[in-house]
Amino acid sequence: MNILVTGGAGFIASHIVDAYLKLGHRVSIVDNLSTGKKANISPGATFHELDVRETGALAEIMQRERFDVVNHHAAQIDVRRSVADPMYDASVNIVGAVGLLEQCVKTGVKKFIFSSTGGAIYGEQDYFPADERHPTRPISPYGVAKLSTEHYLLYYKVVYSLDYVVLRYGNVYGPRQNPEGEAGVVAIFIDRFLQGKQPVINGDGRQTRDYVYVGDVARANVLALSQQGSDVFNIGTGKETDVNQVFTELRRILGSAAREEHGPAKKGEQLRSLLDARKAADVLGWKPTVTIHEGLKYTVEHFKNEQQGRASFPR
Repeated sequence: MNILVTGGAGFIASHIVDAYLKLGHRVSIVDNLSTGKKANISPGATFHELDVRETGALAEIMQRERFDVVNHHAAQIDVRRSVADPMYDASVNIVGAVGLLEQCVKTGVKKFIFSSTGGAIYGEQDYFPADERHPTRPISPYGVAKLSTEHYLLYYKVVYSLDYVVLRYGNVYGPRQNPEGEAGVVAIFIDRFLQGKQPVINGDGRQTRDYVYVGDVARANVLALSQQGSDVFNIGTGKETDVNQVFTELRRILGSAAREEHGPAKKGEQLRSLLDARKAADVLGWKPTVTIHEGLKYTVEHFKNEQQGRASFPR
């Protein structure tokens, strides 16, 4: 297949690019490098340094390449920035997505794979774990934008017969995650440990997430290529881990003597998030294979190798 991956220089999508290339697919990347890194880009992919909102340049690439599949991961991913500047968030996450969908229709793309979010879309859950039928109550512009794009996908399916697969991720972690800015707690803690700095746990540390390893997420995107029709899937482990547990496990792996230090709680932070991924198992044939203990060890190994200037090949 000829596949376009937007955001392909980023944490999650770069792993997806690698997985697609390994299977022999032809892959092009569009990324403006606002958060992605050139070091993440496989030499086997064609790279275009471009913002998805640059509709003219994007149209030229898509008209020329005639992609079979578009995998859309380019996004404004900082929840706090979405709160501070909803207009910017919407311009990237909604307007950018709609512009891309327009080009898909014009150039005959057959399938659109979209990276959505479990936690930010469902909000504070009514039941645990949340399946795909759980009420959607996003309370951040970021979550609103992701849900809006899902609605646009249904529109483009009904009106233009563009098939789509929505993957609602849990809390993705693993190699290549950026420890700066609005990063995941795993990357932040590992970075602090390796620099000899004190990691700080927000609030009491009992807030839970469904941590899913990036390699498992990449595999879900591979399986989505052969999915017939259009559908929405949670991609998570169905297991809760709180921040205190993440801290303790990383401290053990790294042999650190750092104490458990708590700071102020973040206002509006979701208390619990847990996804039911049985539909992905039944329909896609996807199940998580990497436990939180294994995934944390792989991630620490990557960060150590990166710090020492050695290549690291995540599992």
